[in-house]
Amino acid sequence: MKNIRLILGDQLNINHSWFGETEDNISYLFIESKSETDYTVHHIQKIVAFFLAMRQFAEKLKSLGHNVIYIKFDDENNKHNFTDNILKLISNLSDENTTFEYQSPDEYRLDKELKDLSIKLTESGIKTKVYDTEHFLTERNYLDIHFSKSKTYLMESFYRKIRKEYNILMINGQPIGGKWNFDSENRKKLPQKITIPKPFISKYNQTENIKSEIKNILENLTEKNVKTIGSIDPENFIWVATRNEAIEQFEYFLENQLENFGKYQDAMSNENWTLFHSRISFALNSKLISPLEIVNKAVEFWVNNKEEISIAQIEGFVRQIIGWREFIRSIYWKFTPNYIENNFFDNQNLLPKFYWDGNTKMNCMSKTIKQSLDFAYAHHIQRLMITGNFALLNMTNPKEIEQWYLGIYIDALEWVEMPNTIGMSQFADGGILATKPYISSGNYINNMSDYCKNCHYDYKTRFGEKACPFNSLYWNFIDKNKDKLAKNQRMAIPLSSWSKMNPEDKSKILNQAQIYLENVNSL
Repeated sequence: MKNIRLILGDQLNINHSWFGETEDNISYLFIESKSETDYTVHHIQKIVAFFLAMRQFAEKLKSLGHNVIYIKFDDENNKHNFTDNILKLISNLSDENTTFEYQSPDEYRLDKELKDLSIKLTESGIKTKVYDTEHFLTERNYLDIHFSKSKTYLMESFYRKIRKEYNILMINGQPIGGKWNFDSENRKKLPQKITIPKPFISKYNQTENIKSEIKNILENLTEKNVKTIGSIDPENFIWVATRNEAIEQFEYFLENQLENFGKYQDAMSNENWTLFHSRISFALNSKLISPLEIVNKAVEFWVNNKEEISIAQIEGFVRQIIGWREFIRSIYWKFTPNYIENNFFDNQNLLPKFYWDGNTKMNCMSKTIKQSLDFAYAHHIQRLMITGNFALLNMTNPKEIEQWYLGIYIDALEWVEMPNTIGMSQFADGGILATKPYISSGNYINNMSDYCKNCHYDYKTRFGEKACPFNSLYWNFIDKNKDKLAKNQRMAIPLSSWSKMNPEDKSKILNQAQIYLENVNSL
């Protein structure tokens, strides 16, 4: 009997029960495929990071004595999709006792493809079996199990339940510190005089064999005419590719960044692209490390360093991992595949051209987009309150910005990216996920960053030659959607402010917004 076990690029969990012992009749299958590089236009660093991590993981399995079948991107017989490659492989084995096994994919499109493949194989007499990835703290259908009567879903309720279930930051059944959430302490602007740790850079990627591997991947992509965005330096690749590197990166975060993470996690800076963020999302989403292990390590580190690290810092980190990340996944599996079709505001505009090159006079947009193109990374507030905010104020079709986010960020897998975009960033689901649209004028951006100091536009001005586009577009959005927003209590203050505004000023603001919308690519 021959057992083929498929491992996807985001299933690199060396602690999975599959790998407990080696067996001669089991082979682990890896496939580099155009079906994965081409379903959207990806950042070049994203593709390289996944292929590099897959290759290193396969080598790790070999070193442990496991059998590995690896179909590289440039292999002559590569069919460039999972179904055809697997069908061909199994047919070549000529073994009637062959079985095919896989771990549940986290993306709907792959889940459906592998389920359809399993039906084909079963009909032809091939046994199939599916396993859990053994990564997440919650089941796919967690919302149906625990929040079946809810029409809207609050992350806070979800988060508290997980905290209790796993006894994280709890004492005698109550949250340590007397509060569940210290978010009010997590919104500070970066002080002018503060030491920012240098970004973690992988030393492993500086070895000649890894540089050579990266160059090989780049050559493969070029030969197959794979379209990408962003840039890459093979000599100085920054993203981790192995579990050991991921652990090292996380330990760097604990030692150097956790102390200030919570209070400045919403801050943005012209000069510092990582600030106090861990950047472990790629390692987490490829499953090189697990959420529970890093949360436990972080809490343990905090316990031993309470004099230097406040409860707000550790709670803010824990909330992102076991609260938001798990919650977003539950939303995805609750509402996919139809979730992408949501468009509550009926927005239809195209994504402005400067999203692809960062060439705009709006400094906040230019900095965030160019950073994203350089590093395949921006932190959550840059995504939500800069690029996402502008896309919504521009009345961009949600699918347009969703595809951009899915392609440009190294950690963007559909299960985590789509709900964050459709629900949180664009409020396209009408309030299933978020309690209000996350929009703002230039004043918020000035409060949370130093972007406005070097900008062509004036964040204080609503209309006129150098009026900040965020200002007029914000009030234009309020005006155009006032009927839909009237039912949302959290929008009562801006709606009231707009209704009381001087009619002459309102007219000037709306005229300014119309000029900007008609000339958005020139901003």
